[in-house]
Amino acid sequence: MLWFNMKFSQLAIYFDKISQVSSRLEITRILAELFKKLSPEEIEKVVYLLQGRVRPAYEGIDFGMAEKMIVKAAVSALNIEKSFFEKELKKTGDLGETVEYFKKQYTSFEEKDMEITGAYEMFYRLATSSGPGSQEAKISLLAQLLRQLDFLSSRFLVRLPTGNIRMGFSDMTVLDAYSWMLKGDKSLRPMIEKAYHVRPELGYIGRLIKEKGIESLNKIGPKVFTPIIMMRAERLSSASEILKQIGKCLVEPKFDGFRLQVHKKNDGVKLYSRSLEDVTYMYPDIADGAKKQIKAKEIILEGEAIGYNPQTKDLLPFQETVQRKRKYEIEKMAKEIPLRLFSFELLYLDGESFINRPFIERRKALERSIITTRDLSKDTVVIADEEEVSQEDRLEKLFDQAVKKGLEGVIAKKIDGVYKPGAREWNWIKYKRSYSAKINDTIDCLVMGYDLGKGKRAGFGIGAFLAGVYDNEKDRFVTVAKIGTGLTDEEWKEIQVKSQKSKVKNKPANYSVDKMMECDVWVEPKIVVEIRADEITKSPVHTAGLALRFPRLERFRDDKNSQETTTLTELIKMAM
Repeated sequence: MLWFNMKFSQLAIYFDKISQVSSRLEITRILAELFKKLSPEEIEKVVYLLQGRVRPAYEGIDFGMAEKMIVKAAVSALNIEKSFFEKELKKTGDLGETVEYFKKQYTSFEEKDMEITGAYEMFYRLATSSGPGSQEAKISLLAQLLRQLDFLSSRFLVRLPTGNIRMGFSDMTVLDAYSWMLKGDKSLRPMIEKAYHVRPELGYIGRLIKEKGIESLNKIGPKVFTPIIMMRAERLSSASEILKQIGKCLVEPKFDGFRLQVHKKNDGVKLYSRSLEDVTYMYPDIADGAKKQIKAKEIILEGEAIGYNPQTKDLLPFQETVQRKRKYEIEKMAKEIPLRLFSFELLYLDGESFINRPFIERRKALERSIITTRDLSKDTVVIADEEEVSQEDRLEKLFDQAVKKGLEGVIAKKIDGVYKPGAREWNWIKYKRSYSAKINDTIDCLVMGYDLGKGKRAGFGIGAFLAGVYDNEKDRFVTVAKIGTGLTDEEWKEIQVKSQKSKVKNKPANYSVDKMMECDVWVEPKIVVEIRADEITKSPVHTAGLALRFPRLERFRDDKNSQETTTLTELIKMAM
């Protein structure tokens, strides 16, 4: 099939259409219409530009441009006084609208209608420019693009480096749009999503569909240094329920630390968090241990990283382990709080995918792949203990032993169960007695916005925050609580700092919020918090239709992204 190279000005028209609608179905339809017109090369690039990126988020390529740099580029490109630009920016509160306003009044002999691929290459150079003089290079590249592109294109151009492109949809909507592009409905979504969970590269999947057709997705397998979306466990509150569900099973301790996915190829090692972030630099001790102890040439495995006290030989609670998640003084903290990685899953080994193999087979291959003495004082990477269980009393005893050691409980795994990336199924079952009472459940919520503080909290700049969960059916976030109590002064300060970094001018399009719950300040979907509540009740003012009664902050979940919050479906089950 022949495709005509699309101009960036045509793409900007689609950007504008999407930014003006809030209906997920309409956004999906517009995306599908756009995708039909794009070549395989173009679709691979456009899906990232639509999200304010040039590559998948896990590659960690950041534009690295603060608002001041963008203003400097705009002033240079438009040849106007900085004070004029800043005065208009104060009026609009939006860089894109301000640049568009001046661009309409400005004529450049350099203006030309660039093809998408050409504009993308400049974006990519801008994002990857580093080292001495990189700031000046970025400003120069952005100014050059501004002089060349038309006013509508310029509006979105300056929003891209801020990461705030304001399209209001997630990866899931793109997957729906791929299905609509091919069939005019979302019937192909399950097939596409299954491939995406193994290979979460939206651009690659779009290109593959365009070049080789939908059936080519069946051949997608794990790739070292591309994180696989991690499988999740179901939850039950008694040994009898677990054995009734999956029968004889393998039981492992349930650790409370950082879940990591380890990718190794020859001497190269990368560590990914459950939110698909490359966190190798944060945990150099785990990376070094993996290099020394893993025998395989190529491997993808999973484990839980826990703080370890060499003096007492005890594992540390999450509150202490969490101190290792930092960007500064990493080496110092690695000495103060060394980590141990309890590996428990094998997904890929020396050219072969293991995700569709029975758990017992994955477990045995994992044990063969790691050199370990099982001595925490000697090894950084160890293998989680496991025991085959078929009796309730033994499962109860293992649970009690785990709790006495300060662990969360145990996890039961179906002996012949496969690994299902991104899924929550009965192949894994968490046994935590707290699940026997809804009153003790914790819920992972998204911080959607906040109200300004009064009285003592005026100093924090925040008085209450709006919490929501993910409506997986409609790809939107719905509210469940507005929380104004139960935080320490330090926690209020922390949530305010995090919120300031993520605040946006308008409510994101994929937030469903009742007028009664509107916020003074909106926050883009980045901050996840773990909330404890007394119970779940019906609510006429929260868009989930449910509310958390007496909610309070348990902890920040920096290891999770917005798509990993508790889903509305899960919340409804918990409330039953």
